[in-house]
Amino acid sequence: MDTAANFLTIKDVSTAFKINGQFYDAISHVNLQVHHDEILAIVGESGCGKSTLATTIMGLHDAAETKITGEIDFEGTDLLQLDEDGYNQYRGDKIGMIFQDPLSALNPLKRIEDQISEVMDYHTDLSKDAKHARVLELLDQVGIVNPQRTARQFPHELSGGMRQRVIIAIAIACKPDLIIADEPTTALDVTIQAQILDVLRDIQKENHAGIILITHDLGVVAETADRVAVMYAGQIVELGSAEQVFNTPEHPYTRSLLRSMPQRENENDDLYVIKGNVPSLQKMPSQGDRFAPRIPWVPASAHEEHPSMHEVAPGHEVRCTCYKNFQFPDQQGGVTA
Repeated sequence: MDTAANFLTIKDVSTAFKINGQFYDAISHVNLQVHHDEILAIVGESGCGKSTLATTIMGLHDAAETKITGEIDFEGTDLLQLDEDGYNQYRGDKIGMIFQDPLSALNPLKRIEDQISEVMDYHTDLSKDAKHARVLELLDQVGIVNPQRTARQFPHELSGGMRQRVIIAIAIACKPDLIIADEPTTALDVTIQAQILDVLRDIQKENHAGIILITHDLGVVAETADRVAVMYAGQIVELGSAEQVFNTPEHPYTRSLLRSMPQRENENDDLYVIKGNVPSLQKMPSQGDRFAPRIPWVPASAHEEHPSMHEVAPGHEVRCTCYKNFQFPDQQGGVTA
């Protein structure tokens, strides 16, 4: 297996939702590559388009209410050209998804074993005994202490952390090449978060999988990711290795996100707050830097009219030229926004 090769290439993908008869872009002209044996983290505030990108890859949008353009090349097949039956050959088999809310993703009326077996029913011809053995193997792999007991239980009988592990077991049941993890540690305590992240890393190594990790938690990203794509208002604004993005961030939004993280050495200082909000779909600017209204002290001349990605180091790209002279107000001799 050529683990260095791209096996997922997202080319100029935009997804627009219909609102009052008109289509508005939720993600705009996204370009990304995912490799085997890597974790690509997609980070940004709520509403920036992270989950929309995930559900676009999975083909989970209503065609009548959504307009999708571009190309998603997965192992030589453009997923966007598939019909529902065609997509079903990939979902659960070649591509697994870990959903954000495990309680709503699980069927409350079915036992855990039946829910994990369902994906194998569709994609394999395993016997009943073989599927049972695989279910127990999966539950053990994701760190459940008593697989036999858990397999017989219903979702409401499990803790949040155990339900999340079951969702992961379903996602990896057929050893997919690509796993999309949408906020897999949300609402879990720190200890369980660490365990879930360890499970994902182990799966990545065992199956040579590529993982897209969607999160707003920069601490999780720092611990886990190989590469990082920073999204803002439906666009990728910075892309690079985790080391590049954390150690030499360039885009004002990336720098603002990192500055808003609590720092142990500055524990007595006030947290930095990014003023304003991500624009709504109906108010999304069609040109210019979409982050510009939240950094009003930066002159308009610093922004590109049609911002593009610029390579600032090998493998490290940033959108717009405004990064070149960006400073926070308190770094400008006390100037305030």
